[in-house]
Parts: sequence; C-alpha cells; structure tokens
Amino acid sequence: MNYRETLDWMFAQLPMYQRDGASAYKVDLRNTIQLASYLGNPETKFKSIHVAGTNGKGSSSHMLASILQEGGYKVGLYTSPHLKDFRERIRINGVEISEQYIIDFVSRYKSYFERNQLSFFEMTVGMAFLYFATLEVDIAIIEVGLGGRLDSTNIIIPEISVITNIGMDHVKFLGNTLTKIAGEKAGIIKKDVPVVIGKTTPETKKVFVEKAKNCNSDLYLAEKYSGQVYASDLQGDYQKENIRTVLQTISILQKQGWKIEESFISNGLSKVVINTGLLGRWQIVNEEPKVICDTAHNKDGLAKVLKQLLEERYDSLHIVLGVVDDKDLDTIVSLLPKKAKYYFSKPNISRGLDSKKLKKKALEYNLFGEEYSTVKNAYKAALQMATKSDVVYVGGSTFVVAEII
Repeated sequence: MNYRETLDWMFAQLPMYQRDGASAYKVDLRNTIQLASYLGNPETKFKSIHVAGTNGKGSSSHMLASILQEGGYKVGLYTSPHLKDFRERIRINGVEISEQYIIDFVSRYKSYFERNQLSFFEMTVGMAFLYFATLEVDIAIIEVGLGGRLDSTNIIIPEISVITNIGMDHVKFLGNTLTKIAGEKAGIIKKDVPVVIGKTTPETKKVFVEKAKNCNSDLYLAEKYSGQVYASDLQGDYQKENIRTVLQTISILQKQGWKIEESFISNGLSKVVINTGLLGRWQIVNEEPKVICDTAHNKDGLAKVLKQLLEERYDSLHIVLGVVDDKDLDTIVSLLPKKAKYYFSKPNISRGLDSKKLKKKALEYNLFGEEYSTVKNAYKAALQMATKSDVVYVGGSTFVVAEII
C-alpha cells in the first residue's frame, strides 16, 4: 500500500473516536498494554511528560516541546487530532513522521491489528511510542487523547504529569460533573511523579490533592507560580493560563537536572509555531477582512475565545460555525454573540452535525444566518459578504478549522 492507501485502511478498518464517537471508546488499557509488550515496550525507552486537560493541553504540549527544542534536546511530540495530515500527530523537533515509516509500520503489524481488533487510537499510540524509541528522543511530550485514566497514552511513567484544567466536555464518557471528569483526568497521576495542575475549582482541587497524596506525588498549582512570565507567539488571551502551566512544569524539570536556561524558555515560547508547526489556535489566516480561526469547541474554551473576539475592532462580524453531534448545543449556542451574521455548516465527518439542525437551534437564541452544505462554501460566502473592515471568525470544531487552513 502507498501512503494514501495506508491511511484509508486505517480510517476505514479501525474505529476512531474523532469519527465514530462512542464505538471507539475503550473501557480499559488491556489492548494498549498488550500492543506495547508486542512492540518491545518502547514507552520505557524514552523520558516523557504526560499532558491532560479539557482545554489547553495541545497548546501546552507544543510550548513545552518548543522550549526543550531550544535547549538542544531531541524532542518527540505526540498530539491529536490532526488538522490536515495524520503525520501532524507524531513529530520530532517539529518534523513530522515520514510517510514511509507509517506505511512500513502498518504493513508490518497489520495482521496483529486485525487479529486483536485494535482501535485507531491504540494503533497510533503504539506507532508514536515505537517511533520515539527507535529514533532515540531525549524526551517526548505526550498529549492525552480523551480523559486520562483509560486513555491509550496512560501506560507511560513520565517525568511530570500535567493537567491543564477541567471543564464539561465528553460527558458521555468522562462523567457529567466536574468532580467525575477530574477523577478521570487525575488517572494520569503516577506514584512518586510530580504533577502540575493548571487551573482548579474547589471541587476539582479536592480530587487532585487526594490523588496526589495517595500516589505520594508532589502537587504544584500553576495558579501559584511566582516566577517570571514570558510572552508567546500564540496570541489567544487564553494562552496566558497555559504559559503559567508550562513555566511551572519547566521549573520542575530544572530541579530534576534538565539544563534549561532562561533564554531557551523565552525563545521557545516566542517560536512555538516555527518550532512545532502548531496550527489553529487564534490563527489569523487573512488580514482584509481579518479572518481568525480557533479550534475551541466546548463551553469553557469557546467562552474565552469569544470574549477576545468581541474585543476586536470591526464594522461587522461574520461567524462560520460548525459542530459535531455529541455536543450540548445549548451550552455552546447560548455563548454566541447575537450581533453577527452566521454561516452554518457541517464538518466533513460522519459526526458532523447537520447544518439545518444547527441553524434551527441557533434561531432559538436569535442567531441569524444561512446554512451551507460544506464548510468551504460557508467560508467562501463569508469572504464574499465581508468588507475589508469586517472580521470573519471560523470555529466551533477542530474539523471546521481544518477545512479552511
């Protein structure tokens, strides 16, 4: 198989949460543990940092990778989902995994995957861990895919565990309260491994304190970080919270003996996009009209992005919007500004919510606009309607942003 055929096989033959939802969510780590053993336990052959959280884990992972790269380390980076190409998920020093490696990996282990009915995510995690071990990275930043406790990445023993924050997302799988969701995220806390918490609430803080105590893990709250704070090339206001989380994590690495000078920190934070290739976080893709896209897709994430959006200067605001069908529409739509023209669209995945349903829900909140069969058609219409002094925002889902970048 060539690269495209390999990807087609991966997406078609194996369940994938981003596409199929509940059918791809596993209730234990048995498959991943067995796969890791079959591959020679590559996860034990490199050091790592494990990053979980409802929002900010992707940005924080990329920031950490960028800083460590500036320090001269060979840094693996595993994130999900991808925006344009599967290879974005697995990088070393910002360079994506090669097409040939993916082809060879799948070809070599295809019969094992089929025989054991591995999920897309389990297979991809195995690929990333073997890749990092084979190429002998100094450290890998590993982003949790969903939750924490039962996530396929949760077989590593990292240098530090990081939990950015807790919000109401994926409630079908993680629970319908902040306490329950925090319990799932806290599942990445390991015995004697320090843990950094980015942001807490009274109910989530109790969960983390208890879990850290039971694991004999030193607990650090980034909210109390008192060191110097640096700027980043990631422009979203919400990144300020992520930066503090990252700086608290770096300070622990320094205490552990990692050689990370202040210049590495400032340079790393100022060159996240260049060093790692991160896309879709308050990304400005056009100037006249100004087009802003962001992958925020739940209540907490969208609230922060929309606050910054409404501080922009413009004559008119145009919003290209699409969501997936497992979201609580009311909590999302209720946040959206009424003084905007909407372009409702369906992301090009099976989980994409029909644009007619999205428009109908929006009308209940006095949000007006037209529906479009595709994200690209919606975006094209928005650009045609907008003047040079307007702002166009594209968001609601990672998959919407992916279609216009």
